[in-house]
Amino acid sequence: MSVLNGLVLPPGAGRRFVTPAHEVTFKVTGEHSAVGSVFEVVVPPGFDVGAHAHAHSEEVFYILEGELDLLAFEPRERTPHGWRSWQGPDGSTVVRAGPGSVAHVPPGCPHAFANPTDEPARMLFQSAPPPAHERYFEELLEILDGGGPPDPAAIAELRERYDIHQITPLRTDARAPAGRPAGG
Repeated sequence: MSVLNGLVLPPGAGRRFVTPAHEVTFKVTGEHSAVGSVFEVVVPPGFDVGAHAHAHSEEVFYILEGELDLLAFEPRERTPHGWRSWQGPDGSTVVRAGPGSVAHVPPGCPHAFANPTDEPARMLFQSAPPPAHERYFEELLEILDGGGPPDPAAIAELRERYDIHQITPLRTDARAPAGRPAGG
């Protein structure tokens, strides 16, 4: 029987991706864990991941700094825009979450996060099973960092390939006027 070593990372350590739309630091990957990947994510002002669901993935979001609007329920009606106004059959609504708040998202549950403030927010994000979300982040950040507006078709194809079933658009500046195209 072989003995496995654990992993200890100091603050700021990990493989880091930075684009105008996202900052993601890989903390624990499929190389280290068979049960989940862990990322530190800086969510810039105005970013909206858009409501989406995963058929097979489970996720946990833990807010470290700042505030995010969080959704983690099946709405009465899945409308293509405006997930922040969704309501669940039990009266659930979107929550403005601050440091110490946590959201758990089981497979199939619609969820979203957005930063409606003028300050970046920072969260710890866990996705299971690994390594699908690691690969997704790598490819998404390449698209978003490609210069110019992101290609919505490329992002839609990428999300579908990685079990991300988009319900409302991902937007890099959700505070933009309603007529502005989604940021990808």
